Amino acid sequence: MEEPTIGQLEREISNRIRSLYNVKLGQRIGRIICHFFDTQLAITIENSVTLAEQTILRSGNDVLAEKVRLDIDKIIKPLLKDTIEEVINKPVIELMSYTSLTSGRTAITAILEQPPVVRNPRAIPKAN
Repeated sequence: MEEPTIGQLEREISNRIRSLYNVKLGQRIGRIICHFFDTQLAITIENSVTLAEQTILRSGNDVLAEKVRLDIDKIIKPLLKDTIEEVINKPVIELMSYTSLTSGRTAITAILEQPPVVRNPRAIPKAN
């Protein structure tokens, strides 16, 4: 079987994350941007804040909304890590994420043990 291109991996990760948020959180997220950079994977997700978090924010309870988001992150991060590892067939050393309740966006950075094996490895930007 032929190796995928880097673009195919990025699209597959995006599709799987979209499905994960829908199935596990009931959240229909917006646009996802997913790019590999050598041994790093950068992902941004729009409209990632759940309806429950939005409702809590509108009630003026910012502290509770932040607590709910931290709890959601604790649940979703291992699932994101497993999803990425499954798609690229390589270990993720570390996964960091942050969600802005104000903008509704999530930023994720995955640090990989090594770049994924792809048909077009030169298309992956290298670190300086």
